[in-house]
Amino acid sequence: MGTVDDYLAELAPEDRAAVERVYAIARDEVPGAEQGTGYGMPALVYRGKPLLSVKRTQKHIGIYPFSPEAVSAVADAVAGVPETGLDKGTVRFQPGHPLPDDLVRALVVARKEQIER
Repeated sequence: MGTVDDYLAELAPEDRAAVERVYAIARDEVPGAEQGTGYGMPALVYRGKPLLSVKRTQKHIGIYPFSPEAVSAVADAVAGVPETGLDKGTVRFQPGHPLPDDLVRALVVARKEQIER
């Protein structure tokens, strides 16, 4: 097991499914990503840099791509999804209103491309 797997094991089933889904999409887009940490959070790491962390907070699930640039790349798409929000470094959603797969993929690809530059 790794840091992401350990974190998933601690979550309530509804939250686990929502968080696990985002990590699964990220792994599909970046098969070389490994489990690790980024800024103290369980994360997928790519080429030694944090790619993405997904955490349950008190009010929402947050996706942290460690990049305001990656968040900006999906800002327009997030605005069209109910029960979501964002700030310069986080995309937020509720487990009952997951983000569309294409939006998650776009966020992951934006961060991957940033790491590769």
